[in-house]
Amino acid sequence: MNKNIIIQSQNLLNSTAKALEKNNFTVFVFENVAAATVKIQELILPYESVGSGGSMTFSEMGVLQILKERGNNIIVSNHEMSFEEMIETRRKALLANVFIGSPNAVTTDGKLVFVDKIGNRVGGMTFGPQKVIAVVGINKIVFNEEAAVERVRLVAGPANAVRLKLKTPCVKSGICSDCSSPDRICNIKVVLSKKPAYTQYFVLLVAQKLGY
Repeated sequence: MNKNIIIQSQNLLNSTAKALEKNNFTVFVFENVAAATVKIQELILPYESVGSGGSMTFSEMGVLQILKERGNNIIVSNHEMSFEEMIETRRKALLANVFIGSPNAVTTDGKLVFVDKIGNRVGGMTFGPQKVIAVVGINKIVFNEEAAVERVRLVAGPANAVRLKLKTPCVKSGICSDCSSPDRICNIKVVLSKKPAYTQYFVLLVAQKLGY
């Protein structure tokens, strides 16, 4: 990578970290996924249960498998479950000791932006678990809330719809059309302007592209 881009990326991560800290989040900056993975294992104690609403970021990192192998109780639904079991598992994940996930975007003034279909992911990232860990690749850092929403419309929404094999217009067009499809995954928008009260909240910024 060009050295100037490396310097610019590091400056962007550091300035975003300072903004998040002003909003009361606890922030760590890492050069790569490996270092961030080690930190996650330090933040989550071996006896703590871990919930997640599904995340391409954590899937790419392989963190859940690492935690499972060391003995953590991982509470996450999968597509092999019946609908009833899936919903119940997602409810249980909201009461895990720790909830891990990744926002759709982080603004340079220190806000976390989430867009969700059902609400279980944003629920776990806002209230319930005592501890929340949000991992953010540098590709998710944007200038403001408007840019965050545009990122969802142009990147995250369509990509996730394709991944989940949904029948939404964005699967074919590659861009959100603010549809009313039953499969729509952009039903809920949540912006964390400050750290939720009474929750330990860790934001890990990584100088690599992660997730959608």
